[in-house]
Amino acid sequence: MIKAVIFDMDGVLLDSEPLIREAAMRMFAEHGLIVQPEDFRPFVGTGEDRFIGGVAEKYGFPLDPVRDKARTYEIYADVVRGKIEPLNGAPEFIEKARARGLGLAVASSADRIKIEINLSGIGIPLGTFDAVVSGSDVTKKKPNPEGFLKAAQKLQVAPQECLVVEDAVNGVQAAKAAGMKCLAVMTSFTAEDLRKADWVAKDLADAPGETLEW
Repeated sequence: MIKAVIFDMDGVLLDSEPLIREAAMRMFAEHGLIVQPEDFRPFVGTGEDRFIGGVAEKYGFPLDPVRDKARTYEIYADVVRGKIEPLNGAPEFIEKARARGLGLAVASSADRIKIEINLSGIGIPLGTFDAVVSGSDVTKKKPNPEGFLKAAQKLQVAPQECLVVEDAVNGVQAAKAAGMKCLAVMTSFTAEDLRKADWVAKDLADAPGETLEW
């Protein structure tokens, strides 16, 4: 029986990937390196360390993880101002889950500073959720299930009682590895890419009713 819903953030509650990508591209450009938008695609959903680091590795760029990630977030905070909003159906899906008495968590590979910037920006504050797990709270990122398992632990529910909402292939793999059911939304990948999820929907407004009723 479902007792909790664990949400990924980027691509599920909002689509900030183009904006963090823009911020990272600007950061690299400040160092004289011009990168391409498609360079980031293999690292979607893996957290900013890998999102930025993977591109740096591709170009042999000597990344300073602490300095360059901090600068990326500085740029990001300016880039997103007034430009982010919740994805279609996200607030309503959260309300439905809460009305059913389900626990709510966010488990994102992003750092907490990005989670706070994003949720504040879309009007769904951290206090909406009973638990928050950020990328800095885990030692292994998706597709490893550590983040989702920590969220379940914080919610005091068993993994098999959780529904994960994801948009990335790495996230679906992590949810299934955790022993959880998964609803995937097609923000970033196709239905074929996300086929290992239990349900696939265009967005949360299109989510099948049974995702909250099993």
